[in-house]
Order: sequence, then C-alpha cells, then structure tokens
Amino acid sequence: MPEQKKLLKALAGESQKVPPVWIMRQAGRYLPEYRATRATAGGFLDLCYNPDFATEVTLQPIRRFGFDAAILFADILLLPQALGMKLWFETGEGPRLEPVTNLTEIQNLKPVEDIHEVLSPIYETVKHLSAELPAETTLIGFAGAPWTVATYMVAGRGTPDQGPARRLMYQDTAAFQVLIDLVTEATIEYLARQVEAGAEVVKLFDSWAGALGGSMLEQYALKPAVKIATALKKRYPALKFIGFPRGVGGSYEKFADAGVFDGLALDTSVPAEWARDNLQNKVAVQGNLDPMLMVAGGDALVSETRRLLDILGGGPYIFNLGHGITPDGKPENVEKLLNVIRG
Repeated sequence: MPEQKKLLKALAGESQKVPPVWIMRQAGRYLPEYRATRATAGGFLDLCYNPDFATEVTLQPIRRFGFDAAILFADILLLPQALGMKLWFETGEGPRLEPVTNLTEIQNLKPVEDIHEVLSPIYETVKHLSAELPAETTLIGFAGAPWTVATYMVAGRGTPDQGPARRLMYQDTAAFQVLIDLVTEATIEYLARQVEAGAEVVKLFDSWAGALGGSMLEQYALKPAVKIATALKKRYPALKFIGFPRGVGGSYEKFADAGVFDGLALDTSVPAEWARDNLQNKVAVQGNLDPMLMVAGGDALVSETRRLLDILGGGPYIFNLGHGITPDGKPENVEKLLNVIRG
C-alpha cells in the first residue's frame, strides 16, 4: 500500500529511523548492465523512446541496490523535441537542439496539445514500470523546469553561464515570457500524463536556476515551478512534488515557503545545518552527498554519510546526492553507502 512506502512517508512529513534512499542518475553509465543495454539499444534517444529498454535500465539499479524509489529513465530535452525542435546527441559533447532565438521562431513551435504523439513511448514506459516495480518502491516521474529547458532551447546546447537565454530574457522580455509560458503549460501536460500512467511522485529539475538572481529568479524559476505544482496537485490531490532549484542558495527558503512542494532536493552547496533549521520544518529535504564520494569511496564516504544522517535524520529526510552520480562512480561505493544508511 502507498502508505507503507518509505519515500511517500518522508514526503508526507514523517521522520524515519532509516530514511528512504535513491540517487540521481541511478540508472546510468556507472553500471555495466546499463552500458550493455545501451549498446543493444543503439543511440541515447533510441534508448529513451523504446519502452522495453527504458523500463529495463530504470529497473536495473532497483534490482542491484534495492533503492526506495525508481525514477523514470528519460531526458529533459524530449519535451522541446515534442514541441517540434530537432534534437540530437553529439558523442562526447552532449545534446544539441536547433535553437529558437526570436518570437517568430518561438511561435512556430508546436502547440501543447500536439506533444503527446512524440512522448507516448515515455508514458508507456511509466505504465510498464508501475506494473513491474516491487510493491515497496515508489515511482518518480520528472521533467526539466521551464527555465532550464528554455536555456537549451535558446542556446541549442548547454553553456557555461546560460548567456544566450539570459540575453534574450533581457533584450526581448515579451518573447522570452512566451517561451517560458509555453514550456510551463507543456510541462504540466507532460507530467500529468506520467501521473496518469502510474507515477506517484514527480520531480522538477531546475539545474540552472542558480544562473538567475533577484526578481529574475522569482519570475522564471519560482513562479513557473509553483504554477506546475499547483496545477498538478489540483488534478491529483494525492500527488507528491519534489523541486530541485539547484544553486539558488538562501532562496531555497522561498521555494519551501511557497506551500506547494512536499520535498526540496538540495545541491552540494547547501549546508545541512541550515537546511535543517530553515527548510525541514516546512518540507522534506533530499540530498546532498557530494557525488565525488561515489568515486572516491573510503572513510570519507562513511563519515560524510553519517554526518548527513546525524544532522538531517531527525526530520523528514530522503537520502540522495547533491547532483547525479557520474559515469566514473563505482557500484561498490553505492553498496557501501547503502550499508551505512541501512546498517
């Protein structure tokens, strides 16, 4: 039953002696079984859009480690592709999009109601996972936050400072707002279909929120996230929602005060003591072990894990990393992490 799932208990505000644990990018290149499946599937997008392969790689870390949650295997840039943008991956360099740089190009994107034809295999993967996951494992759906997705749509690729999007944001505020609004509405419908297919929790990844400051952070990161969470919770009152406004520092408190997030994922820069004192009385907190410890291991991994448990374990807490596990992460260090958490 859902009330027995550790992750849902944490997001409902319960403290637990042994917190639930999962790790961002837990299905990925650090696992040999993932690399084998990826080689069979072909390209990265072939893997994302094949429900059988995507289900398999999502289940692999659950079989190996018994995490308390599985997160859908997909990519945040599938949504721009569904909106009509050309998407491809350059080997060793990452994703590429044909950028949109002005109002006309933005208005030529597909309407929100047309995204589901492209994204239907993703919903099928969620259905498969809902049926195949162990009864105690929570299924997490996800999407990129509008600001982060927009940075890729405007630049056509990842950039060091999100300069192209920030420039458009200031030079043509009206056009940029049209883009943010479009991605916001599309994200609501995308996540809604994931929930209808079986996702019990959704997480919104705003990986580049830290590039925004002051009123821009509220306009383009906080407001869209609140709109998405509010719309989904209105449709699905039992749904739990995790936000990840990476890099926003003390502004994490604004997200906690918004009243629509059940959990906030913390990046590695957030002091655990500050999160305990300023966030954990309002939301469950998730994080924020340094992903490098999944590479380095050793006594540092043990001591840092215990430190986080000591500081945050007294409130609603989900153990996770401060960002995704890297391809050079070692499965044996994940095992060591779980042994420390679970005793």
